[in-house]
Amino acid sequence: MKTALVHRTDERVGVVVADLAERGFRVDVPARERSAVTEDLAARGHLTHVEEPDPFAYALVVDASAHLKGVAPDAGSSGSSARKATGAVVLVGGGPGDPGLLTVAGLEAVKQADVVVYDRLAPLASLAHARPDAELVNVGKIPRGEFTPQETINALLVERARDGKQVVRLKGGDNFVFGRGGEEWLACADAGVPVMLVPGVTSAVAVPALAGIPLTHRSLTQGFSVVSGHVAPGDPRCTVDWRSLATGGLTIVVLMGVANLRTIAGELQRHGLAPTTPAACIADGATPTQRHVVTPLADLADAVARGGLEPPAITVIGDVVTALGGADG
Repeated sequence: MKTALVHRTDERVGVVVADLAERGFRVDVPARERSAVTEDLAARGHLTHVEEPDPFAYALVVDASAHLKGVAPDAGSSGSSARKATGAVVLVGGGPGDPGLLTVAGLEAVKQADVVVYDRLAPLASLAHARPDAELVNVGKIPRGEFTPQETINALLVERARDGKQVVRLKGGDNFVFGRGGEEWLACADAGVPVMLVPGVTSAVAVPALAGIPLTHRSLTQGFSVVSGHVAPGDPRCTVDWRSLATGGLTIVVLMGVANLRTIAGELQRHGLAPTTPAACIADGATPTQRHVVTPLADLADAVARGGLEPPAITVIGDVVTALGGADG
């Protein structure tokens, strides 16, 4: 595999790394330029920190701070002529991570944007299609690390739109599925800023599918439930009815639940779900580093720990996990 050295990194380094990965490069970053963003990318297998790298040993050396300035929009992009006299915000669901799963409408919105406000789980390689003069703003939230408060993001969207900008809010998955898109919509509407939505392919469905797991399968289940595992069962803030999930006969999909998997699995078993129920956890879905484990529910938390799986990850619980015989870990 070709190797590239990326230096002079800034908060947009994820965009550069994703662009290089799409072009077939393995990416190294000087250890002295280590940051919260590069640490996050390294933990997800997207780059490696290297002590005192030799620039002459690489097929390509990239100045991250200048890389995107030289990227031209695709032929047919309307460029600055697409700017509107009145600013607006477009909430774009970026899909599960693979830029090929971003919708045509979503990509077109990115191409025409004056400003793109993006998250760490958005399809970062798609930002290479943004106009060279577009402002790219990273507001990603690193689990248990750096984050941009939602109120700050809301204010940013409104401020840029009031400046007459065409603003794209690019998130992973779908903005309205645990994406806080509703909050951003209301913030814009309350401020009198026009706001539109381009739906995205939700990771809750796409990531299990990419691991060979259908969420519904005839004779096994007639539906599925998607819940957040961010708040553990028993926490006063938890509003999920785990008893109903355990007895409902539906496939259970848990997003943002890695830290609470042991408690979640225990709660489901406490309400009658069999310890032998097949379960899977898929990390870094729709990316080159996607990996998963398949195990009985009773062993789920230990299997995830042994496999070194960390967020972002999606957990599926139910007989569908082994329905196709391909999701064998």
